[in-house]
Amino acid sequence: MTKIGTCLWFDNQAAEAVTFYTSIFQGSEISAVTYENDAPQVPGGQVTVIAFELLGQRFTAFNGGPTFKFSEAVSIVVEVDTQAEIDRYWAALLEGGGMESMCGWLKDKYGLSWQIVPRSLPQLMGGPDKARSLRVSAALMKMVKLDIAALEAAAAG
Repeated sequence: MTKIGTCLWFDNQAAEAVTFYTSIFQGSEISAVTYENDAPQVPGGQVTVIAFELLGQRFTAFNGGPTFKFSEAVSIVVEVDTQAEIDRYWAALLEGGGMESMCGWLKDKYGLSWQIVPRSLPQLMGGPDKARSLRVSAALMKMVKLDIAALEAAAAG
């Protein structure tokens, strides 16, 4: 069992967000829900903390009030094997008001940043062939949603 996880601070949409995220990623589960009757930022009887898992990664969602907001300084990275996975996750996470960014980044409707990237990206960009790395990097910098075939073509030269 993993000993590290991520806590996501929401104003008051933790339950809605967790339902949204677990509907997108197969095999996800909610493991615990805490209701707090005396937290000043959460009206009595509403959810304050939800423990959940996405693709084997532990998360906690917390309704902490409007004090903190998500920023691009932190993002959830989803590694995929196929373009179909990129397309599916991309569309699902944008649903309901998300925003595309660049280089495989997007923000969902809650403001949380995600990166949807091919698992092969480190191999495509890495290695001793500097010209190959530069070609892949240049191709990636022009993309919004990543295109695996285009990245592979850039790697091939």
